[in-house]
Amino acid sequence: MTTIHGEVADGFEGVREAFAANFDERGDIGAAVCVYRDGRPVVDLWGGVADPDTGREWERDTLQLVYSATKGVTATAVHLLAQRGELDLDAPVAAYWPEFGVNGKAQIPVRWLLSHRAGVVGVEPPVPVDAALGWDPIVDAVAAQPPAWVPGSAHGYHGRTFGWLVGEVIRRVSGRTPGRFVAEEIAGPLGIDFFIGLPDGERGRVSRMVYQEPAVDLGAIPLEAIPPEFRELVAAMRDPRSLYSRAFAVTEPAAIDFNSPEVQAAELPSSNGIGTARGLARMYASLIGEVDGVRLFTPETAESAAAEQAAGIDRVLLIPSRFGTGYMLPTETDRMTGPRAFGHPGRGGSLAFADPEHGIAFAYVMNHIVEGPEDTRAASLVDAVGEASARAAQG
Repeated sequence: MTTIHGEVADGFEGVREAFAANFDERGDIGAAVCVYRDGRPVVDLWGGVADPDTGREWERDTLQLVYSATKGVTATAVHLLAQRGELDLDAPVAAYWPEFGVNGKAQIPVRWLLSHRAGVVGVEPPVPVDAALGWDPIVDAVAAQPPAWVPGSAHGYHGRTFGWLVGEVIRRVSGRTPGRFVAEEIAGPLGIDFFIGLPDGERGRVSRMVYQEPAVDLGAIPLEAIPPEFRELVAAMRDPRSLYSRAFAVTEPAAIDFNSPEVQAAELPSSNGIGTARGLARMYASLIGEVDGVRLFTPETAESAAAEQAAGIDRVLLIPSRFGTGYMLPTETDRMTGPRAFGHPGRGGSLAFADPEHGIAFAYVMNHIVEGPEDTRAASLVDAVGEASARAAQG
């Protein structure tokens, strides 16, 4: 059995039990979970192995790459600029980034970038990986793209391009790269470990990701043998011209090694944020209340950020999705802890969010990347947090 380290407040013991079960029953290798309630930590747990190749244990300060959970941090940076009056979310992107206003994009407002309504989901032709890591080449390529649908008429997950689109707005408005802005305006004031662009000296703290092999090779199964509810998505995965494929194959080659030092040191504000569960939970707690004297969002900013901007069938993912301004919102399959919650999951299982109704901020990070609906690790923790929070509210 995996030894679980850390502490839980009275009443939240069920979260420790769910976390331990993730190792014993659900395949976790190394992981951490942290929960704040009303601005105070009530769960701070970690355990397992950070690097299976060397046997290095997961420590209190182990860092984890969180894939798209990065988007929630990037969105937070944008809202801070808007809160300060330096950025108008409803102004055209081209007002801040003139090169973007070509090929039918002149009137796209900043808010549509954050709510996945702009239609700039791919890069054609794909750029070399080195260009994607170098910022200017990929940003120039993204700015030149025509939208894949009439902007504002639909929404579809901008899986990779979100980071460059939103990140370049941050850079144009603030004069700082997204990674530097996050370091100076979010991580610094809160005293948290979270990086978009890993400093050289932090490399030794980062866990090594392990990717679960798919149980079934979908490419080998005749389409007619796929259950009808998944057939359209599988067909999109197989079709290199589909929006699904174009949204994730923005580089040549399409695969990016997120374990590599070069990728972790670059700034990919959609997908290579590296930090701790403790840091993410503390950040989200500061969006809905005060944490040790620091509150990043005013109540008005938090409410605006979480207001629904897009809902329905996602043009890219081909499943129902909901977005606020930069954050994902709860759905029937991803409930979080309440209907007013907002945050972002990451590929393979990570999840971080805030729930202003219940005063909860939650983050779970792990190094075993598991794809598909069979992964219930985060959901089991969220359910345990919800149950504990409900009991605490009853006194």
